Amino acid sequence: MCGISGFCHFSQDLTQKKPYWDEILERMRQSLARRGNDGHGSYLAPHIGLSHARLSIRDIENGAQPMVRTREGRTCAIVYNGEIYNAAELSSDLKREGWEFETTSDTEVILYAYMQYGETFLSRLNGIFAFAVWDDARQLLLLGRDRAGVKPLFYTQTGGAFVFGSEPKALFCHPLVEPRLEADGLRELLAVGPARTPGNGVFAGVHEVIPGHYLTLSAQGLRDFLYWDLTSREHRDSYPETVEKVSWLVRDAVTRQMVSDVPVCTFLSGGIDSSIVTAVAADYMRAQGETLHTFSFDFTDNDIYFESNSFQPEQDRPYVNIMLERLRTNHTYLECDMPTLVDALYQAVDAKDLPGMTDVDASLLYFCSLVARHNKVALTGECADEIFGGYPWFYRRELLERDGFPWSADISARTVFLSDEFRSRLGLAEYSYARYRETLAKVPELPGESEEEKKRRRIGYLNIKWFMQTLLDRMDRTSMYSGLEARVPLADHRIMEYVFNVPWHMKYQNGVEKTLLRDACADLLPDALLHRKKSPYPKTYHPGYEQMLVERMRAIANDPDAPIAPLIDRDRANAFMASHKELGRPWFGQLMAGPQLMAYFIQLNYWMERYRLSVPSL
Repeated sequence: MCGISGFCHFSQDLTQKKPYWDEILERMRQSLARRGNDGHGSYLAPHIGLSHARLSIRDIENGAQPMVRTREGRTCAIVYNGEIYNAAELSSDLKREGWEFETTSDTEVILYAYMQYGETFLSRLNGIFAFAVWDDARQLLLLGRDRAGVKPLFYTQTGGAFVFGSEPKALFCHPLVEPRLEADGLRELLAVGPARTPGNGVFAGVHEVIPGHYLTLSAQGLRDFLYWDLTSREHRDSYPETVEKVSWLVRDAVTRQMVSDVPVCTFLSGGIDSSIVTAVAADYMRAQGETLHTFSFDFTDNDIYFESNSFQPEQDRPYVNIMLERLRTNHTYLECDMPTLVDALYQAVDAKDLPGMTDVDASLLYFCSLVARHNKVALTGECADEIFGGYPWFYRRELLERDGFPWSADISARTVFLSDEFRSRLGLAEYSYARYRETLAKVPELPGESEEEKKRRRIGYLNIKWFMQTLLDRMDRTSMYSGLEARVPLADHRIMEYVFNVPWHMKYQNGVEKTLLRDACADLLPDALLHRKKSPYPKTYHPGYEQMLVERMRAIANDPDAPIAPLIDRDRANAFMASHKELGRPWFGQLMAGPQLMAYFIQLNYWMERYRLSVPSL
């Protein structure tokens, strides 16, 4: 897992100013150094520059990048971030085609697969990846991203330059690229944030390669290709057959993702998703004669201040302990106190280059920094809820029937700080609804499907394309900020493809969400876990957290020079901070309520300050 960056200029020969462009590549690499500080390298040719910051996971000795190979006079170079879980099978196929490998790294597998099969090789990959391949013979740059969107890849075009990187910060190291905020970027942040419209980089002119897409850049221009998407087809398997297939897919995905030349750990939250992943991983390690290392997260004094609610009915730790009794892993309990959490709000923006899921991002960033002291690779239970239908908006009728994003149903809750002028001029409800309708238009229809199943298919598609992307974004930035590679086996594209077409009555039975996943993995879980109600990522209920947020937000609201000052109504903001903060009425997802709204605007203000951005004219 690594950080990649580079640029392409077809209008000039970069080698004529080699020291200058080498320095730019080094700055780009340094901006991403937290993603991987085990090694680095660069490649410069007349029209291309590639840079790489390496986190050594596979073939630690020989897997350096950029990797350059020449065969029959054809030279290709690659920088790559990710893991290919079927690399062994692909390597065998390529050896039969006459390719000779110099390393055991999956980087070489990707490069040779491109050289053998061309762009169609992407459909052969099972993994998480973002890469750039330069084909010198074709004078073509290829950028590709995995199907689920686990690994990021941003780009921009300006002044004859094409610039790309794992994170937006790398783009701003290029002399022609500056961070700017335009009106639609502000709408992204306030109308749909912390989610993002697919492909939208929020900064003006910045885009992201869409999951399941690849780009080609040549002197003739930039082209965008779709190589994978969810498709609709009739599900013919019986329920027992479906359970058996899901059982195999989940176990195969986890087992494949245990591949590593360094030890692998898991995050064990006490929920069914992370418990399933951990159970399979623990069995795998036990077969190797080793003990799995596991980690769980919580907040200081949550045992004192926890407040049960419909979204988070109970605490996680008792269930972590139940799994530990069964699995006997090497476990570490991690906690975050309130001063650390508040300070980490700013680091989370540094990691993501954008405001995010506030205390969820901040705490996960802190926890990952602690895990990274022990392990370089972690498996998580992310994405099961989006794929198997675990969220309330899959089954609560009032949310399912909503004509808009169900996880951010109430736009008014987002606008409590905004001045009347900006409320009216931004048109946030209209912007959010337009993005929602655009996505619905892409949902693959199944002829003859009932209206009820169409709704279920639409909500599943929306979750995978929007909500899941937000969580994957969070997972990548918070983990890679400390050089920790987080893998998400439940987002294996084979699981997504299969479960997307399983009818709802198989996923949700007798008022229990994710019944299919529970039945498929029943032998892996004790009864207490198997029948546990879904509980999301933990949040703090400590009153000290809210008090610290109020202090910091009040200072911003009363500072006329604060970057967000033109956006907000000072009196309205102060009135909000003086009132009780609603905890049971989230404005995004299940966890982001009153305190998190303050934290989001604190992050927004810091982000604008950090990048010297101003509120755009509307």
